[in-house]
Amino acid sequence: MSVRITALTDLDETPSSRRLAWLAADADGSPLGSAFLRLFTREGQRHLAELDIQVHPAERRKQVGTRLLSAVVRAAREDGRRSVIAQAQDDSPGLRFLTAGGFRTVLTLTYARLALADADLAALTALTRADDAGYRLTTWDGMVPDELADTYVASRRAMDDMPMGAVDYGTVSWDLDRIRAAAAAVEARGESLHTVAAIDRSNEAIVGFTELVVPSDGIGDALHYGTAVLPEHRGHGLARRMKAAAILTTRRNHPELDGLRTDTADNNPYMRRINDALGYLPTHVAHECQLDL
Repeated sequence: MSVRITALTDLDETPSSRRLAWLAADADGSPLGSAFLRLFTREGQRHLAELDIQVHPAERRKQVGTRLLSAVVRAAREDGRRSVIAQAQDDSPGLRFLTAGGFRTVLTLTYARLALADADLAALTALTRADDAGYRLTTWDGMVPDELADTYVASRRAMDDMPMGAVDYGTVSWDLDRIRAAAAAVEARGESLHTVAAIDRSNEAIVGFTELVVPSDGIGDALHYGTAVLPEHRGHGLARRMKAAAILTTRRNHPELDGLRTDTADNNPYMRRINDALGYLPTHVAHECQLDL
């Protein structure tokens, strides 16, 4: 079968990345598959690219994916990238394809879901009201309020030691512009960003946060984004309290939502225990794979 690979113009550019795209088609122009390569552009991650290849099931095992991968790897090398990462579900054709293409597994993730109808509201409420005079919780929608912005930016370093396995992820530096851009990206998709933060009563500084993104129509499942606590404030149960508050707030404000989804690295047993205690049930396992160029 003749396969033609065409580079496409992709306008999906953000303050932190830009994207390349390719289409695979047969001799008649019928699409067979596509590939996208996200090139990270911020300082600390300019060595990294992220791959997504999709081939129609009927066209697999015909070298379509291999041809697309070849075009992607060539472009990544030409752009000076050191590593390409991609994710595939455990024991899937995608994982076998990546392995055959030279990728290695560098991180394993367990995905989990909380059915909101099954949430233990009494237990969650008790967690949010835990007697700890040193901290209080606050919440907001969208962009962080101006009066909290400085300490919220400072609290983002809580993500610096997030378990990433052997992923060549680089370093991510957060400033107010990056936080604004992230909130704006969620808003541009029509989704809602909800944040719960823990505040140190001694100085009114944010010391931890958890983020949740709700789909535009308020139905289906919402997605947890980052959850983190500054190292010097860990050991007080703040992550569990914040996630409990996020569950309660989301259930109250979006009554038609079915559930909440999250993913946790297998080398992060602390967060997995929190999710288990809150009632999240595993749904599947995926692997972050990396190709070293």
